[in-house]
Amino acid sequence: MAISDISIANPAPTPAPPTVGRLRLGRVNPRILGAASAVALGAVTLPAAAQETKPAQLPAISVEGQKPAEQPQGYKVEESASPKFTAPLLDTPKSVTIIPQELIQERGATSMSEVLRTTPGISLGAGEGGTAIGDRAFIRGFDALASTYIDGLRDTGAQSRDPFNLEQVEITKGTNGTFVGRGSTGGTINLVSKTAKAEDFNAGSVTLGTDMTKRMTVDINRVIDGNIGIRLNAMAQDSEVAGRDEVEATKYGFAPTVTLGMNKPTRVILSYYHYQLDDIPDYGHPFDPTTGKPVNVDRDNFYGLTSRDFRETYYDGVTARVEHDLTDAITVSNTTRYVYAENKYIVTKPNLSTAQLAAGTVARESRSRNADTETIVNQTDMKSEFEAGGFKHNAIAGIELSREQNANRGYALDPATVTGSSLYNPNPSDPYTGTIGPSSSFADTRVDTQAIYVLDTIALAPQWDLNLGLRFENYDTRSVGANTTGAFDFGRRDTFLNYQTGLVYKPASNGSIYAVYSTSSNPSGGSAGEGGDESSLSATNDSLKPEENVTYELGTKWDVLDRKLSLTAAVFRTEKENARVSGINNTAENLPVGEQRVDGFEVGASGNLTEQWKLFAGYTFLKSKIVDDGPNASNDGNKFPNVAPHNLSLWTTYDLTKEWMVGAGAVWMAERFANAANTYQLPSYWRFDAMAAYKITPSVDLQLNVMNIFDETIYDSTHNGQFAPVAPGRVALLTTNFKF
Repeated sequence: MAISDISIANPAPTPAPPTVGRLRLGRVNPRILGAASAVALGAVTLPAAAQETKPAQLPAISVEGQKPAEQPQGYKVEESASPKFTAPLLDTPKSVTIIPQELIQERGATSMSEVLRTTPGISLGAGEGGTAIGDRAFIRGFDALASTYIDGLRDTGAQSRDPFNLEQVEITKGTNGTFVGRGSTGGTINLVSKTAKAEDFNAGSVTLGTDMTKRMTVDINRVIDGNIGIRLNAMAQDSEVAGRDEVEATKYGFAPTVTLGMNKPTRVILSYYHYQLDDIPDYGHPFDPTTGKPVNVDRDNFYGLTSRDFRETYYDGVTARVEHDLTDAITVSNTTRYVYAENKYIVTKPNLSTAQLAAGTVARESRSRNADTETIVNQTDMKSEFEAGGFKHNAIAGIELSREQNANRGYALDPATVTGSSLYNPNPSDPYTGTIGPSSSFADTRVDTQAIYVLDTIALAPQWDLNLGLRFENYDTRSVGANTTGAFDFGRRDTFLNYQTGLVYKPASNGSIYAVYSTSSNPSGGSAGEGGDESSLSATNDSLKPEENVTYELGTKWDVLDRKLSLTAAVFRTEKENARVSGINNTAENLPVGEQRVDGFEVGASGNLTEQWKLFAGYTFLKSKIVDDGPNASNDGNKFPNVAPHNLSLWTTYDLTKEWMVGAGAVWMAERFANAANTYQLPSYWRFDAMAAYKITPSVDLQLNVMNIFDETIYDSTHNGQFAPVAPGRVALLTTNFKF
């Protein structure tokens, strides 16, 4: 683009750091350095061994003398990484799906969207307006944008995450307020980070693929004096998007972690995480107002403006965790985390009216965001096993304190909409001759939370367990700013109590049958830091009490085939009471009088069918209903948007020989409505994937992944039927994995 084409109001030039492609390297927010020092030094006292001034001598690296990296654990996971699970998964009265690192690697997933496709019952949503672009999952029909956690602590600041530093991904389904606090109507996503291990290894990968894909990862672990573990994970990727002209992304990240006292009663884990993304955002295709489906145009059609559109995401987080074993049965831990995140973008939203369709034109509307989020959280847990009242208890009690601050400034574009663009042959290189400046509207939101909780599994009898949980939470939020109606200052305080009661019957040592009742709450402003529809207080929601959610679930879990394969099944109902709905005649006022409900069942399998044959599969049926849409009643009886009644996911691999492994997968997503009025729909789709891997040596293997083999046009997300993002077309990736 020509620089003269755009006039930037009130420019604030700063020296640009070095660049590689489109990515600005070396940008680490200076505030994180001070926070890292405060967390690492103020929150913990290091053991004497760690305070010695004598420099540690790293051993020479010898390939022959090294142990191999950790052996793959397979698809079947016995326990959650979260200490809040007080029983193994087999005896936990909840539907929990755990996606291990091995499965993520075999599927060639390089984004959270690809990872989440592995799990049925999850559909993808998209950002729009004040909703920040980033990972947005709907679990059992309910938005989980603000219900994503890293190692058990809420992760604020929307982003499109990369799995390079993940050990596994844990999806807990059903209302989950006892475990995590506010939100979690349909479930939660917990990302488990890689930490230092008790052996030396080097691992990594180099990937080349279609659409100019270049990716590299590194994973190095060292042990010093048997008690200090150091691990570094890093990733860099540059790629285009299959089937989407002009869409490209560059990202990189690194995550060092240190564990002190690995084999001691007192352990200190220090970690830092940096990630940044620079890409061209893509809102896909507009909906055809005459058919209610995405307009019938070439899949490659891109309606954005490369001379204007951009997205930049920066994320820095530092964490300090101290664990101390008081006895063999009691462990106390304290975790402190500080996060600073930025999310900036201008994106084109294609809008199509009936008149524009007839004329063959489309309007290029703009959406923008310029926000930063700061979060500091401290969580203290005590986990213990004891006997009381004649029963054995496995319990955890804790306190959580947090402050989240979000500042959103946005951009002012003049003109905000470019009209007259071609619907069937858009030109992404069209110049944008308008101006871009800071918006006069802004919102600063602060959320303070204090919570206490206790969870307990009580062994009532050899075959009966009672699972109880209780969480009390103080929630205080305030939003100040200005918009087109003038300055505003809103504040609200809420307290809510959530609980869980589950009963587990174990007819055999390898099986369980359970029933559970659990609750959660959604206060106004509960998505602060995420940029969601409830990201700040306003005149429409500051007087509304928290929404109340409840899940009833009956399920069973069995470990079969010599406990190598896990089978699960559950039926459930989730209800939302006093849901926020529009006032009479669709006024801006919100009323807490709505009611929503989802009924469903799911089945799943994970593990080994034989020594050579692995399987990870599931099917979910969801029946959603807007029971009461308030005084307008316009959507009464309608289905939820973004909820597919049928969703199937399958992945399987087979070891043909000691050197050769092949795999295949399929995803089926049924047709689902795109808006609450049920006037727009996203079409159903099948997607088929395949892989083959060849072990060249015990330390090196080649892996070929082909995703979306038949190059189907897939629309896998939307925001209220306003646009339909297009999923990638056929992708082929050739990866060299190494470990020694």
